[in-house]
Order: sequence, then C-alpha cells, then structure tokens
Amino acid sequence: MKKAIKLAQKGKYTTHPNPNVGCIIVKNNKIVGTGWHEKAGSNHAEVNAINMAGKLAKHGTAYISLEPCNHFGKTPPCCKLIVKSGITRVVISILDPNPKVSGQGIQYLQKHGIQTTVGILSQQSQKINLGFFKRMQTGIPWIQLKMAISIDGKTSMKNGESKWITSQESINNVHKFRALSSAILSTSTTILHDNPILTARYYKKIHNNSYQSYLQPIRIIIDSKNQVQPIHNIIQNNNGKVWLIRLQKDDKNWPKHVKQIILPQYKKKIHLKKLFKFLGSQGINIIWTECGPNLYSKLLNMNLIDELILYIAPKMLGNTAKSLYFSKKNITLSEVPKFSFQNIKKFGTDIRVILKPKN
Repeated sequence: MKKAIKLAQKGKYTTHPNPNVGCIIVKNNKIVGTGWHEKAGSNHAEVNAINMAGKLAKHGTAYISLEPCNHFGKTPPCCKLIVKSGITRVVISILDPNPKVSGQGIQYLQKHGIQTTVGILSQQSQKINLGFFKRMQTGIPWIQLKMAISIDGKTSMKNGESKWITSQESINNVHKFRALSSAILSTSTTILHDNPILTARYYKKIHNNSYQSYLQPIRIIIDSKNQVQPIHNIIQNNNGKVWLIRLQKDDKNWPKHVKQIILPQYKKKIHLKKLFKFLGSQGINIIWTECGPNLYSKLLNMNLIDELILYIAPKMLGNTAKSLYFSKKNITLSEVPKFSFQNIKKFGTDIRVILKPKN
C-alpha cells in the first residue's frame, strides 16, 4: 500500500479535479502490475495496473489507495474491470469521500465474490488528497493562504513596496504550490497594485532532459467593482483560464480565456462563503490564495482557511511598514486566531512555516 500511495503522488500536478490514486497488483508475492491515475479523463490507476498485469492479474491481489469507482464518469467503472480481470482480493486504503458513492465500490466487489479489506494507511491516502476529500465532504475546496513577511511581521513598506521581501528560493517554492493547486485566488486590488500574471512557473525534472507537465491553475480574481481591465497582465497572458468574480457583467471585449462570473452580493460585496461553495461545485479541490491584507484578514476572521503558509525573510521593515494582520477590534488575547505548527523549512535565506488553524 505504501508503494501504491507513492505511485498515486505521481499525478499530483495533473489529476485535478480527480483524486490521486495508485494501484499495485500482486500475485505469488510478486508485483505484476502497477498504475496510477495520470490525468483527468485518462485511465484510472486500476485500469493501468490491470493492463500491465494482463493475464497475470487472475487470482491476484490489488492494492488500491482509494476505493475503486462503480459509476460511469469520463471513463467506465473500475469495479467491473477488476471483476473481469479475475482478481480475487482487493485491499483498499480508504473509502471514496463522496457520500453518494462511498462504499458502493466495495459492495459491488463483494457481491461478485471478491474478498475486500479496507483501512490500510488511510490517513496517508487522505493526506495526498486533502482538497478532494474536503470538497466531497463539505462542498468547499481546501484553502491555503500564503504570506511573505519580514521578521518583524510586516508585509510591505509604508509606500506599498513589497517586491521582493523574500528570496528567489522562496519564490520558486511558491510556484510549486501554485502548480499543485486547482486555482489561484487574488483580488482586483492586487492586480491594480502589482499587475501580476499569477501563473504557475514550476518545472519538475523527471528524466535526464525532460520535465513533468502540469495543469495551469485557474486564476480567480475577486473584482466586485469591475476594476480589472483587458490591458492588465493577467488578462493579456492566456496561459490558463481567468475567472473574474463580479456583482454585474460589463460589455467589454474579453479574450476567450476570460470569464465573468456573477455571484449574489452581500452588502455590495462578494459573499466569500458562497464564492467558495461555487468554486467547490466547479470541481476545484485546492485554492492557493495570494492577496493583500483586506482579503486575508477576512479569511482569517471568518475561519475559512485550512493552511497558513508564511515565508519569513530575515529583514526588519520597521514600525512605519504595513503590518501582517488586521484583526477584529476590541478582542481579547483568548479570542485571537490560533494555529499549530505543521512544518518548518529553510528556503534560501528565508524560513517557510506551514500552520493549521486551531478550532
């Protein structure tokens, strides 16, 4: 199962909105077939492993990191192929988190006389699919909030200058996180101030002279006042989709990769919870958020984030620089947001800290 989970992670840049899944087929204590889900719309892990094993799959055992599907999607049900292959035992790490299908794959296999075991290294399998599990269970994607700060907790100078607080190594790591995400979320304020492209510029070497490809995340911009214009870099760059989240459409001539999405307003602003519910309904598993203090304060105050990712540079910007976080007024120490440290790692001259909110 460890090998199956490791295989599953090979698809982490390319499978969304689908989960990462790996499968290993064993017969007479030898691995005869391996496979993983490589990208959405292509063969599932079980299909690739069975195709590799061929006739050797008969009377074998399949180790699968996620319950095999028993329904038609873009590809046929895997359970039927497992039965047809002659596999007699299936070991499953964890059930499908979709409440509409969870357990149905196991029921189908058992109905056809296949011995099943469930719950092997389930935490590890869930960990590699946090966004998929959260979206299926709550309807909301996994939300990561990134901040680059100085050691005295400042995000920019008084005049707004912030390029670059952190090192190139930290910036490269940010691009890796972008590539792992289904979407990058920002605001019109960031677009107007920094005029970024917000693409994932990360390339993972997999062979001597080749690089692993990945899906370009959707660039989602909260733009309630219709401030983003066709001249901005994010619009001019057509490497991936751009969704402008607005309260009303305009009649400008937008490129094909740009879509205006109208959501119900809340006090003349975008309703954040409804926005995330909508994004979940569009198959978005992980949202990587890069924004200014207004949005990240709201996300923190509303307890909407799942991970806070801080890149801390060994610089002091001073008391006139802009602070990290604007909290609610008149709260006590016991009421402030609290976090637990998950990971601390050095990148160049900086330290990256990954934290999770404490409920």
